[in-house]
Amino acid sequence: MTTAITSSHGRRVQKPLLARLADHAEPYLYSAPALILIITVMLVPLVLGMSYAFRDIQLLNPFSGGFIGLDHFRALAQDKAFFGALKNTLWWTGASVVLQFTFGLILALLLDKPFHGRGIVQALVFLPWAVPSFLAGLNWAWLFNPVIGPLPHWLFALGLIDQPGNLLSDPHYAMWGPIIANVWWGIPFFAITLLAALQSIPRDLYEAASIDGADWMQRFLSITLPFLAPTIAITVLLRTVWVANFADLIVVMTGGGPADRTQIVASYIFTQAFKALDFGYASAVALVLLVLLLAYSMLIILLRQTLLNKG
Repeated sequence: MTTAITSSHGRRVQKPLLARLADHAEPYLYSAPALILIITVMLVPLVLGMSYAFRDIQLLNPFSGGFIGLDHFRALAQDKAFFGALKNTLWWTGASVVLQFTFGLILALLLDKPFHGRGIVQALVFLPWAVPSFLAGLNWAWLFNPVIGPLPHWLFALGLIDQPGNLLSDPHYAMWGPIIANVWWGIPFFAITLLAALQSIPRDLYEAASIDGADWMQRFLSITLPFLAPTIAITVLLRTVWVANFADLIVVMTGGGPADRTQIVASYIFTQAFKALDFGYASAVALVLLVLLLAYSMLIILLRQTLLNKG
């Protein structure tokens, strides 16, 4: 940016200091409203929440609020319920993301083909994404209830279970209830993003591959999958982080039970904060989850960058 001006006599005159500072600050002033909004809405609550992890904040204790250092993390290292929730989180997140991605990719491939009434089918496929998660969890809890829901009776008729009981109260099968609900609710996310990526692939590549004698599997592996790889990487990364933080369905359907068999870290945070009213300990658990998810995200980004460099 110019810091000098030309006078009427042809001489270059240095701008005053305040004018030069104003010129340099001009781009930052334009972006200041957005930066202030981000700091106010995101960074300030994040910093406050992280500070709670090092303080004793219990709503039922009027004398709490003091600084206790790493006491919460020492207690967390001995908390068997937390490690059980961490194990459940891995199972919940892995099964949900894998099934969502698999069915979402299949739907995207089917919807990529032109057929009569495709617009109506797309609207119906994407409908679950518009349903509030609380309502989705409530509906699936009713479906699994043997008194008012059909699913236990269908599974009994197929011989998959011994009697039409409530699967959400069975410690061995309870986690499958929220996973199935989460898969149904999250499939449209992958279907929408992968369908958009599929429609950007040049059709000439498929025609050339067909002329060369490539079958559908060869075309999928050599054309479709490489073009979808960047989209797959970012969608799987985002969805994994979201599902790991997503406790709505579990809170509504099982409340973490029975016997903490469906308790994940996100629902454990909810339990500690809003049932035990221990916001300090809940913040410590949330901070550990944040660090784990950041480490996972960095690992995926580094792996993707390594593959891109090799390619």
